Amino acid sequence: MSTEMNTAPEPLREVVYRELRTELVNGTIGFDQRLTEPKLSTRFGISRTPVREALTMLCADGLLRREEYGFSAVRPSIPRIRDLYELRITLELQGITRAIADPTIRHDRTILDDELVRWRALALDPPAQEPGFVELDEEFHVAALRASGNNELVASLLSVNSRIRHVRMYDFMVNGRIDTSIAEHIRILEELRAGNLPEARTLLHQHIGESLDVVLDRVTRAITALSLANITD
Repeated sequence: MSTEMNTAPEPLREVVYRELRTELVNGTIGFDQRLTEPKLSTRFGISRTPVREALTMLCADGLLRREEYGFSAVRPSIPRIRDLYELRITLELQGITRAIADPTIRHDRTILDDELVRWRALALDPPAQEPGFVELDEEFHVAALRASGNNELVASLLSVNSRIRHVRMYDFMVNGRIDTSIAEHIRILEELRAGNLPEARTLLHQHIGESLDVVLDRVTRAITALSLANITD
């Protein structure tokens, strides 16, 4: 009797979702391109149901919006991205600032230790370079803030994350950004565990700021490329 485990095939909606998500973030699918269920169904050689489910998931991510006929890529708003990142920075840094101002506040060592184990393991075996890494990244930032003990700050960060997730995916399609982020996460966690709060705060600020720079650069270039294409058409 075979001892091999049967691996269930990946749901078709996940296959379509993952491929379209990567194409949207890479700019393969332009802002002016219309996606429809029939065309995608033909392209992937599957029924329209999993295609419809994948498109719904991409709408929930903020990468697509429903049009009168089909779907189109969401054009990011640069001012809105900056505003939301400013709020994100304020929330995350406050988790450390409050502990600096009040020595009685201690970061939860268990949360920090668990995160450090996880990110050191990821450093040894980094995930593939793809936009889905944003979910792992969010988990780190939420955990680091939760360790500071203010659940209202955490709730606010979760709300902000859901509103910038679609543009943050651009960050992790740049070569080396995943490895860089993992290394920076580990350094931040180590400083927090050691009680070096000012240093941890500086590292966290730099980390988020660099992410913003990458995102804005990629989004701006994508929008510029589309504008030039429209002029030459």
